[in-house]
Amino acid sequence: MSARRLAKEQPDSFVLSAASKKEIARWIKKYPKGRQRSALIPALWIVQKQADGWLPAPALEAVALHLDMAYIRVYEVATFYTMFNLAPVGEHHIQLCGTTPCWLRGAGDLKKVCESKIGPKGSVSEDGKLSWIEVECLGACANAPMVQISNSSGDDYYEDLDTENFGGLLDDLAAGRKVSAGPQSARHTSEPITGAATLNAKGFYNKVKKKKLPNTAKKPTKKKAGAK
Repeated sequence: MSARRLAKEQPDSFVLSAASKKEIARWIKKYPKGRQRSALIPALWIVQKQADGWLPAPALEAVALHLDMAYIRVYEVATFYTMFNLAPVGEHHIQLCGTTPCWLRGAGDLKKVCESKIGPKGSVSEDGKLSWIEVECLGACANAPMVQISNSSGDDYYEDLDTENFGGLLDDLAAGRKVSAGPQSARHTSEPITGAATLNAKGFYNKVKKKKLPNTAKKPTKKKAGAK
């Protein structure tokens, strides 16, 4: 993995919001007294949400002060995990999976869509609405190719993508139109492309009748008198 650096342009200051402090406190309570530093990763995630999707240096300093730990320790974690963005991102940050299952199913074509509508990998669109990066496996291989899109509403998966529906999805996000997470095809979750044979019209699972198998076990034979 290549070295990750903080953005060259940084804000002058950063102050933890009351909401962020409350959420971080909830995580700190999960650990023994005096072990508040164990909540560092969730704390960084919470602060990243507050800071419009990225972690400026003053935010790292604020987290270090809040958790009573050395700044370098916070810096080490933030620069190691790629889920932490070290430079400004768009209102909607697209993380495109490029690992083998998604690549075999057309992730390369989705990259071209991102390059066309947003710009080179790691860039932010001119209107500030969209940004994108390529990431490793996001664990939704059955619905490849797929992306995770992070914004103020959350971090959702969008699956079963192709150049047409993915391009439309980006257009809708940029225009502020409502989008639906999950498979962008007609299938439900990760059922077979042809549909789930065990689901009925109401979406309930039908009972599967068990097929009675023939008894192939040999019956014990009675031993004749005097036989050893």
